[in-house]
Amino acid sequence: MNWDRVEGNWKQVKGKVKEQWGKLTDDHLDIVAGKRDQLVGRIQETYGIAKDDAERQVSDWESRNRSLFEERPKV
Repeated sequence: MNWDRVEGNWKQVKGKVKEQWGKLTDDHLDIVAGKRDQLVGRIQETYGIAKDDAERQVSDWESRNRSLFEERPKV
């Protein structure tokens, strides 16, 4: 997955992340700033789950939101 793309479009992606993990605050998401490892850590901390579970949730989310990671052709 191309998290550089997500990082560049974080303002648009934040809404999708909040749909999945509603307990994450805007402050949490501002700190995450599109970085996968930060997102996993915040999910782990906020939901009180193991790192493996948080990693699995993020991987599942990535699979369902592939379009967020795709390069769009330049016109």
